[in-house]
Amino acid sequence: MHAYLIRKGYDISCLTVHKYMNTEMQLFSISRKKKPEYKHGVVHKVYENKLNQDFHADEINIKWCTDFTYLFLTDGSKRYNCTIIDLHDRSVIASITEKNITADLAKRTLEKAIHSQAGIDLSKLLLHSDQGSQYTSKEFTEYCEKLSITQSMSKAGYPYDNAPMERYFNTLKNDLIYQHYYRTEDELYTAVEEFAYVQYNHVRPHSYNN
Repeated sequence: MHAYLIRKGYDISCLTVHKYMNTEMQLFSISRKKKPEYKHGVVHKVYENKLNQDFHADEINIKWCTDFTYLFLTDGSKRYNCTIIDLHDRSVIASITEKNITADLAKRTLEKAIHSQAGIDLSKLLLHSDQGSQYTSKEFTEYCEKLSITQSMSKAGYPYDNAPMERYFNTLKNDLIYQHYYRTEDELYTAVEEFAYVQYNHVRPHSYNN
């Protein structure tokens, strides 16, 4: 870059380089918004870490991971996405984005995942999450117990226990969210679902799947 600008007769001060990149080359940095504060709800029940960072699954619908992440519209308002992935092939099997981060959103995302998997044996399913109040709530834990789903939870403040989810959300934001502007809910929600179910599941290469 510097050599090119010198050949063109430009002053190569940092300010000049940045101005040239912005105006001539239309290159702009991607700025990430500050992580929003969450309102902590009431914890009903916390489960031990039964997954224990064993992110391998020989079959589908044996080990699922789930989590929330935050997204922004151009007006600065927040939206929250809840996603569930299957550790067998890292595929997204359910994704819902809404205005509020609630136990109901976690529950409906799980319902959506279950309904997408014909013939699933829920008694064999391990569902791993963090210790967020949505997953430890009475509403969510009793729903899992009713369906004989075994819950597993990361150690508090230790994201490595749910690394595949962290990686998915990082990919979602770097490959999609930070590259575009979303002015309406419909634009954002549609883009996230298309990325999850089409781009991520069927197009984007996965090193885990060779």
